[in-house]
Amino acid sequence: QVQLVESGGGLVQAGGSLRLSCAASGADVSGNAMSWYRQTPGNQRELVAGITRTSRTNYAESVKGRFTISRDNAKNTVYLQMNGLKPEDTAVYYCYLRSATSYAGYWGQGTQVTVSS
Repeated sequence: QVQLVESGGGLVQAGGSLRLSCAASGADVSGNAMSWYRQTPGNQRELVAGITRTSRTNYAESVKGRFTISRDNAKNTVYLQMNGLKPEDTAVYYCYLRSATSYAGYWGQGTQVTVSS
């Protein structure tokens, strides 16, 4: 059974930094596509950043140059380093794993990020 547990969210002032972590069990982060999404009340989840099995990364235009997705295969964990945070980055951030074999998707429980102006 695949489980994803996010951590690292919190309250930060504009311009500050946070690093989110997504610890996986039941699947290897190195062998699957991993992504971070975010969601605000009344809106759909939007893709923030993704990393493929071959370590190719992609980012939403709104976070390019500020956010970095990475993974530590030994810890089976994916990270989202967020720098230069803005109030509009306030959201619940979710980790997502897409299985390379079954194409099933798995979500974490989410972690709240709040950026004050």
